[in-house]
Formats: sequence, structure tokens, C-alpha cells
Amino acid sequence: MFDWMAWTTPVAVFFACIALMLAGMTVWEIKSPTILRKGFLPMETTRGDRLFIGLLSAAYVNLAFVGVSGRLAEWLSLESEPSIWISFVLSMALLGLIMRKG
Repeated sequence: MFDWMAWTTPVAVFFACIALMLAGMTVWEIKSPTILRKGFLPMETTRGDRLFIGLLSAAYVNLAFVGVSGRLAEWLSLESEPSIWISFVLSMALLGLIMRKG
């Protein structure tokens, strides 16, 4: 059924984290309704807004890393491309920053 997609461990972990975040945010919203808040983002946002913006940002970080990793290996004279786990950690850190301070 899922033969069309390259399900590597980092990809599976990334999508599992997204599913867990969506489930957790749903429970959190039911238990404690959100209010608008102004952080470093140029608008007032709710938790759901910040999650959406953070997930988009995380996706762009991962896509940029995949696009640049071949060049990085070439520029830094690496034997192989850098691990995709690097972009996973960077994207989750960015998501955490947006959720906390955004």
C-alpha cells in the first residue's frame, strides 16, 4: 500500500511526530481553550496558528536541507551526504521556538 513512498526511519519519525503533535494539540485545546497572543511573529496567533506556521517552517527546513545536502557534501569534501537527522533536529527546534516564543 505504501510502496510509492520511500519510508526511511527519519521520514517515519517525522510523520509520527506530526501525528502526535496534532493529537496532543487537540487534547490541549479541549482541556484549555487558547487565547490570542503576540510574540515575535508579526500578528496575534493562537496555539493552532503557531503549530501550523511551525509545521510549514519545519517542512521548508527539511526540503531545503534535502536540496542542499548534495552540495554540502561536495563543498565540505564529505564521503557521503549529511544525515537527514540533522534537518529533523533543526526543524523540530524551529518548531519549538515558534510554538514557545512566536
